Amino acid sequence: MLTHLKITGIHVLDQDEALDFYVNKLGLEVRTDADLGFMRWLTVGVPGDPDREIMLEKPGPPIMDESTTDQVRSLLSKGAGAGWLIFSTDDVHQAHAELKAKGVELPEEPTEQSYGVDFGFRDPFGNQIRVGRTTPPS
Repeated sequence: MLTHLKITGIHVLDQDEALDFYVNKLGLEVRTDADLGFMRWLTVGVPGDPDREIMLEKPGPPIMDESTTDQVRSLLSKGAGAGWLIFSTDDVHQAHAELKAKGVELPEEPTEQSYGVDFGFRDPFGNQIRVGRTTPPS
């Protein structure tokens, strides 16, 4: 029935700020940036991985009524309504250094875990991001 996951979405309060962060800081590429009239359809993706996209969605109509939109925006501004993104990389330490050089706030250093090495941080809207390299279970 289902064959693969194409697009996953996270909420952002400002799509232009999100676009700047995800493209200029994290190095993702724009896949779609379309004004549909009732909303802006904005997706980004990892270069070289054309099968998956992240929708940077501003809470609001047509999905949410005004009251729900206000609640979601309030939760986002507190970092409590955030989503998760987990990226993989071949060199976690290099990725950490490059993100730090680009001004990304990184509260964690790369740390060895039972599953590999990774580090985490948040985007400007409180969405949690982890970057790592996993090792196959023994």
